[in-house]
Amino acid sequence: MIVTVGNTKGGCGKTSLALNLVIARAMDGHDVWLIDGDRQGTAQTAITVRAESGRTPHIACAQYADGSTLRAQVLQIGHKFEDIIIDAGGRDSTALRAALVLSDVVVVPFAPRSLDVWALSDICSLIDESRLVRDGLRAVAVLNNADITGQDNDDAIEALAEFPQLEYLHPPIRRRKAVANGAGRGMSVLELIPKDPKAIEEISALVNSVFILKQH
Repeated sequence: MIVTVGNTKGGCGKTSLALNLVIARAMDGHDVWLIDGDRQGTAQTAITVRAESGRTPHIACAQYADGSTLRAQVLQIGHKFEDIIIDAGGRDSTALRAALVLSDVVVVPFAPRSLDVWALSDICSLIDESRLVRDGLRAVAVLNNADITGQDNDDAIEALAEFPQLEYLHPPIRRRKAVANGAGRGMSVLELIPKDPKAIEEISALVNSVFILKQH
């Protein structure tokens, strides 16, 4: 299964979600490959930190910021992995466009802020274009970096109705130190000690929701 975590807007937490997805699948015994499609290479840096600390399971990771290279590599060696997670950069790039055409599912994180909601129109346009050549692409949206409490979360979810390309995945991933701290160490919240039960519950729900789509 190929999953892209992408949005044309930066700062919505794509890399942290991509890391949590790929590590969760590896912890569950799946052979996974993380592709960093961003020139900044943040996901690859996190996996390097993970490898240098000797943490297992090991995560295979490569960086392909160029769309043609990303596409060629996935087509050539992607069959060796059960799951491929692509962390696409926060802009309209050749890597993001290539990833969308290759993917079974695209996960679109967005924050509960007006600018993030308005920006969804751009990624939805790319999803529409991709569906012209990629039949069956599923597109799901997850409210990321959500407030712990307050009306903004509900308002953002309600505004999502303006974008029929996207299916909303519940629950939101709230702004928690465990997510940021884990990502900085190349870890999932599932691995951190001490454990954050609420963060674990939210990330586990995301993983289950994304990968159960494979069955539909």
